[in-house]
Amino acid sequence: MSSIPSTFDEHQINMTVIGGKVNNSPDVLNISVILLHSSASHLKLNVFENLMGCNFRSIISIEHDSSNYSIEDISKKFPDIKFFIPLEKASDGELINLAMSEIDADYVLVIRDSLYIPSGVVLTNLADRLTSSQIYCIVPRLLDKNKNGLYTLFTPGAEKSHFVIDSSSFVTDGKKTIYPKDYIALYNRKKFIQLGGFDHTIKTPYWQNLDLAVRSWLWGEETKLTTMLQFSYIDEPSIDDKTINQDYLKYYLKNEVPKYKNEAAFIKNSAFYKFLFHSSCGYLEAKKQFNAAKEWVEKNKYQFKMDLQTFIKNWQQPQVESNEN
Repeated sequence: MSSIPSTFDEHQINMTVIGGKVNNSPDVLNISVILLHSSASHLKLNVFENLMGCNFRSIISIEHDSSNYSIEDISKKFPDIKFFIPLEKASDGELINLAMSEIDADYVLVIRDSLYIPSGVVLTNLADRLTSSQIYCIVPRLLDKNKNGLYTLFTPGAEKSHFVIDSSSFVTDGKKTIYPKDYIALYNRKKFIQLGGFDHTIKTPYWQNLDLAVRSWLWGEETKLTTMLQFSYIDEPSIDDKTINQDYLKYYLKNEVPKYKNEAAFIKNSAFYKFLFHSSCGYLEAKKQFNAAKEWVEKNKYQFKMDLQTFIKNWQQPQVESNEN
C-alpha cells in the first residue's frame, strides 16, 4: 500500500513494441483506439481491417499472449498498428496507462477483441457528436452474444451506512453511470491523465476499474452512457470478481473513507479503528495501509470536489443541461 501511485506515468513494465504510426491525413478522427486482446484469443485480422477503415488517429493493440501467431508477420500486414507485447504479468489497467502515454489524440476508445467490431464502427459525424461534450468518460451500450442488453447503468446508494451499487441494463442517452463495464469506454485522454489513470497496485480488475471511476466522480468528472455507440460480445462476457480482498481495501481507503470540508479532502485519524476491525489485517499491516492512504489523500486533497456521502446525495439531483454548443 505504500506504493500508491502519485503520478500517471511513474510505473513502467518491460515490453516489446512493434510498428505503428500516427495518422496525419486531413480527415483523421481525433480518436485513437486501444484494443485489448484476451490471453486465449487468436488475432482476428478482420478486426484490424475494420478499425483501419475508420481513420482513427492511431491504433494500439495490446497482446497478452502472442504465442499462437507471429507478431512480426502481422505487423508487416498492418504497419500502421502499434503492438504492445508485455514481457511480464501486467493488469489491463497498467497496460491501458502505458498505451495512453503513447497517444496524442484527445479521446481514446478502449475496446476488447471479445467484442464484435463492425466496419465503420465510428465515423466522422458520430465521432464529433461523441466528443463534443468534452466529458471524461462515455460508455457504450453493451449486448451479449444473443443481443440482450447487459448491465451498464450503475447507480450509487447506501444500505445500512454501506456504499452499494445498483445495476440496470436500461440505457438512456446521456444518463450518468458510475463506471464503464470491463474498461470499455471512450475516454478523454487529458482528464484520464489528470486523474492519475488506473492504480497499478490494485490488480483485481473490478476494484481497479471502480477505483478510478469513483475517484473521477469525487474529483469532479463525469461518466455518461451513450446510445449512439454499442458493441455485442462474441462470447460470454467476463464475470466481475468482487471478492473482498487487499485490492478492495486499497480502493476503500482511497475513495470511501476520505471526508471533504473547506474545499479539501482528509482522512480522520479515528477512522483507523473501524478500518482495523473490518480489514482482517494485523495491527501493523492495517496501520501501514491506513497511513499510506492518508498520505495519498493529503497529497491530492485539493483534487477532491466532494466525498462519497455527497456523491451519493447529489446523484439524484436533476442534471443541468448546458446551453453551449
